[in-house]
Amino acid sequence: MRTNMDFSPFYRSSIGFDRIFDLLEKSSSPQADNWPPYDIVKLGEDTYRIALAVAGFAEDELSITHEPNLLVINGSKTENGDVFYLHHGLAMRTFDRRFELADHVSVTGAKLENGLLIIDLKKEIPEEMKPRRIAINAGADTKSASKRIEGNVAA
Repeated sequence: MRTNMDFSPFYRSSIGFDRIFDLLEKSSSPQADNWPPYDIVKLGEDTYRIALAVAGFAEDELSITHEPNLLVINGSKTENGDVFYLHHGLAMRTFDRRFELADHVSVTGAKLENGLLIIDLKKEIPEEMKPRRIAINAGADTKSASKRIEGNVAA
């Protein structure tokens, strides 16, 4: 069942959410290729892991690119024209897998182990974007403190 949602009412009253609406529109359309199969695992509060089944690929035949809000994984097998297959059942074709990433998600590591390409991700919120506690100045001189803003006298 496919539904097309109209996000135009949200565009009238929100600013800066274009990327989210674009992601929602893209997610409603089915992906053409499901190869290679993969898992996405949440390991902790801010840590994730992607595991792709890439049996038959060597490290030099795989590439991982981290662009802003996008992780691109490419696999390219070199063709050996000297091989004559009696049966060719292994799907070692070229692939291009893309994952949309949230803001501040970065790749912390990648390894190829037992035919799985394992990519570790972590969401790291910058210090200036984290919530911070504001101290309330209480004292005998509350009137002069209320007129002061960060060391500058208010007008």
